[in-house]
Amino acid sequence: MSIAGSDIDGAMTPGGISACPACAVAPAAADLARQAPKDARIILSLPAAHCAECISTVEKALERQEGVRSARLNLTLKRVSVDAAPGITPDQLIAVLDAAGYEAYELDPGLLSVTETDRQSRDLLMRMGVAFFSMMNVMLLSVAVWSGAEGATRDMFHWISGAIALPTVVFSSQPFFKSAWKSLKAGRLGMDFPISLAIVLACGISIFETINSGPHAYFDAAVMLTFFLLIGRYLDHRTRAIARSAAQELAALEVPRAIVIQDGAEVTKSIAEVIPGDLVLVRPGGRMPVDGEVIKGASEIDRSLLTGETLPVAVAPGVMVSAGEVNLTGPLTLRTTAAGRDSSLHRMADLVAVAEAAKTKYTSLAEKAAHAYSSIVHVLAAVAFTGWLIYTAGDLRLSVNIMAAVLIITCPCALGLAVPAVLTSASGRLFRKGMLIKQGTALERMAQVDTVVFDKTGTLTMGAPEAADFDAHPLAAQEVALALAGASSHPLALALAEAARARGVRPALVEEIREVPGYGVEGRWKGLRVRLGRAEWCGAEGVGETATYLAAGEGDPRAFTFTDRLRPGVTELMAALKAGGQKIVLLSGDTPAAVGALAAKLGIDDWSAGVLPAEKARRVADLKAAGRHVLMVGDGLNDTGALAEAHVSISPASALDAARVASDIVLLGQDMSPIADAIRISRQASRRIIGNFQISAGYNIIAVPLALMGLATPLAAALAMSLSSITVSLNALRLK
Repeated sequence: MSIAGSDIDGAMTPGGISACPACAVAPAAADLARQAPKDARIILSLPAAHCAECISTVEKALERQEGVRSARLNLTLKRVSVDAAPGITPDQLIAVLDAAGYEAYELDPGLLSVTETDRQSRDLLMRMGVAFFSMMNVMLLSVAVWSGAEGATRDMFHWISGAIALPTVVFSSQPFFKSAWKSLKAGRLGMDFPISLAIVLACGISIFETINSGPHAYFDAAVMLTFFLLIGRYLDHRTRAIARSAAQELAALEVPRAIVIQDGAEVTKSIAEVIPGDLVLVRPGGRMPVDGEVIKGASEIDRSLLTGETLPVAVAPGVMVSAGEVNLTGPLTLRTTAAGRDSSLHRMADLVAVAEAAKTKYTSLAEKAAHAYSSIVHVLAAVAFTGWLIYTAGDLRLSVNIMAAVLIITCPCALGLAVPAVLTSASGRLFRKGMLIKQGTALERMAQVDTVVFDKTGTLTMGAPEAADFDAHPLAAQEVALALAGASSHPLALALAEAARARGVRPALVEEIREVPGYGVEGRWKGLRVRLGRAEWCGAEGVGETATYLAAGEGDPRAFTFTDRLRPGVTELMAALKAGGQKIVLLSGDTPAAVGALAAKLGIDDWSAGVLPAEKARRVADLKAAGRHVLMVGDGLNDTGALAEAHVSISPASALDAARVASDIVLLGQDMSPIADAIRISRQASRRIIGNFQISAGYNIIAVPLALMGLATPLAAALAMSLSSITVSLNALRLK
């Protein structure tokens, strides 16, 4: 890849600044989003979604709606993303979901999903506290019965226990009852139905025993069952909240309000009310609420949460900034270019949320297994009840207890969480390392990579020249070169001047300096004509590598050679890939001398120079035909064919739009070392998913027979079911 002067000039003008995370992160994602199909993308919040059966029900209900092309429910985020024809509205979809038994809301781009998470956590904690208080009181009353109370005394304690337990169960079990009732109204049996049925059976048999002065009542067990089920639901809820996804990380950067300047006054508005053209004030320490152009003020901004780059970036009038960045040192006034749903940050979050919800082979397998398994839960419970009723010659109490245990213990919640918990955790960890996953199956494919193909300029290198042999020249030559280079904006002249100033070199007194377009800079020094520029113009022989030449009027012209500056982390990346056993290939359109020097420096044995775009794509195809799983890393227009051909692909956010669109993953910062982390984490994720399947299978193989044989009480079943779900979520958090 090469950079023309016109490209550099365009990038430096305010109106030409396009966003890329290496220089302005989020607008690059906005560019990606703008190139997406123009269909409506609607994202709805489903607070009640919690199991694998919900995924199947919600997606099928939405996809039956005319105009809906696809629907994907992200169980961890409790969001459904719908791609539909432009005429489809959120209200239509909300009505469809309501008919299916799910309460849905359009996701407000100005509100954080964390708010809903905290509300649900508080609600579960409140119900859990009520259940715990009642459980302790009912257990105290039960002590008297266990100690041998009989007759009227025993009946009194049973009635008092029932008076405490029944209102508690009605209140504390509402999360299960509401979900079960909605699924029944929609004509299906959700995951919470067997749980609710078990709680109702425990209360029902206790009421029956109490009315008939029976020796056993299970009000304490009913409240305890509710308490432990709530503990499991709460811990599962918090565990999934900890495993924040990349989409949640991005959503957390959104600012709900902005200070808009109207007629000289500061007015605080909801971000949904801000429109393009509004003037927005951002004080030091505040986060940018909108995308916009700085029209007043100078400051430094922190882009670390978006790009991973820790150094602040200076901004002044004419510079574009993006929503989510932090203003550090001085007040800024922005002219809004996009806000709320249209901001680059929100578009990026939407893009990533859709990728996180994409189907992989593991997701499809888990959904099919959970759906099939949930269908036989009630059959198993009916078989257990009938079998034990016959075996015990009509012992209704024991048969109902065993049926309740089977209903609870066979809930396939762990199976439903096996895949999404891991994928969400992995995407969040990679985002915090500076990598944005665009394609949902990218992690699955990344885990199979055994060959990594790199472009050179702009990918392994910064695409910016750096003086290589400046110190090899005498001081007088350095001073003359600095004087001439300071009069030019050519990239080589700028690099030469930077190297000289970094060493404290002062420019020589050169007169009559003028730039000759296409050739270089000339002037007079001590009465002699001096030139800095092309070899033939300076009367020099070319050295076969990138160089500019100085003719100082005395002796032979001198060649100042340059190398392309390596991206941060490239050396560490190469070491990690070699340690992991990956084959490394370097394909570049640059000269053999430049490519060979870089390959030798990085220890890459397989390299090719002067490679045309079609040849790059063909080389990748040849590697695939040989059985290799190729990761392509490139940034230029000439890399798009190879990026599309590869098994999985990555491009820096500073890449051309076409390259970013063609890639599966975007590298947000300049540091290349996270690529090795992506391969490692993707392999860990695959192992964790398989491990979760094994945990789910092992739980069911052991727990279901125990329940059927009457060896597990409803309380033990509740503990086992909750433990299996929590174990799966904790296993996902082991990603490092």
